[in-house]
Amino acid sequence: MEVLRRSSVFAAEVMEVFDRSPTDKELVSQAKALCRDYINSRLIRAGVSWSKPDYNAPVPGGKLAEVSTILLRLGDELEYIRPNVYRNIARQLNISLHSETVVTDAFLAVAAQIFTAGITWGKVVSLYAVAAGLAVDCVRHAQPAMVHTIVDCLGEFVRKTLVTWLKRRGGWADITKCVVNTDPSLRSHWLVAAVCSFGHFLKAIFFVLLPER
Repeated sequence: MEVLRRSSVFAAEVMEVFDRSPTDKELVSQAKALCRDYINSRLIRAGVSWSKPDYNAPVPGGKLAEVSTILLRLGDELEYIRPNVYRNIARQLNISLHSETVVTDAFLAVAAQIFTAGITWGKVVSLYAVAAGLAVDCVRHAQPAMVHTIVDCLGEFVRKTLVTWLKRRGGWADITKCVVNTDPSLRSHWLVAAVCSFGHFLKAIFFVLLPER
C-alpha cells in the first residue's frame, strides 16, 4: 500500500523557513506537509487500515508542529458543527474514485467554490477538511495512491490562489492567532469567518456540475 512520505531533509527545510519570510515555493511545501499530517490524522480517526506514514512528523515544539496542531484543532471544531458536510465527499459529489482526473477536477471545483467570496482562515481549514474527507473515501475504496494526488492538488491550489494572501500574513504561523483563550462557552472568533464558508462548500457539493465518469 502506498504511504505518505516526507524525507528528513524536506522536514528540516520546511522548519527552517519559519525563521524568515517564506517564498512561494516554501509556502506550498508547508501547505502539502500540513495536508499530509491532517489527512493522516483523519485516516487514523476513521479507523481506516493504513500503513504508518514513512516520514518525519513536524519536530515536537517546532513552529510547523504548532501550526499543524492548531489546524487540526480548528478542523475538529469545524467538522463538529457540520459533521455531514465533510464526510462521504465522493458520494456527495457523485464521482468515481478510480480516475485521477475526476478526483482532481472535483477537488479543484469545490476548492474554487469555497473561496468564491474571499479568503479567510476558516475557509482554509474547510479546504483541508475537504481534502481529508476525500482522502478517507479514496483509501476506503482501495485507491490509496489518490491520497498523493489530493495532496499535490491542494498544493497547486495554494500556489495559484492562496500564496499571496499567506505572504501578506507572514505565512502559515498566522493561523495561530485564530485560537484565543476565552470562556469555553464562547466560540473562537475564527468560527465567525468559517461559517461563511459553509454556504460556498454546500453550493459546490450540490450545484457544481461534474460529469459522471
